Amino acid sequence: MNTLVKVQSKGQMTIPSGVRSAVGLADGDLVEVKAVGRKIVITPQLVIDRSKFLTADGEYTREQRRGLNASLAEAEKGPYYGPFKNGAEVTAFLKKWRRSAKFAKSKTHR
Repeated sequence: MNTLVKVQSKGQMTIPSGVRSAVGLADGDLVEVKAVGRKIVITPQLVIDRSKFLTADGEYTREQRRGLNASLAEAEKGPYYGPFKNGAEVTAFLKKWRRSAKFAKSKTHR
């Protein structure tokens, strides 16, 4: 859809309602405006208003939060391994751990 619009003195212009509805623009929506060569490209942008979503603290009851905190505290005690300096160390650890786990399984199944 091609439409001619006039650029006003402060650089403002009105996007015709047919064009807005064709791309799903509504009042208050944000658009990205960029120059591509000698053209102006206007692209609708999806922006999420995070204030409309609950935080993790608001999603759980106090009892659920206590249970989660207890689980996290238990997990922090370990067992955990590392720190590793790089991916190669992680890979070597996992291979060794997997071999020892297989060995332990084969001993219990005899």
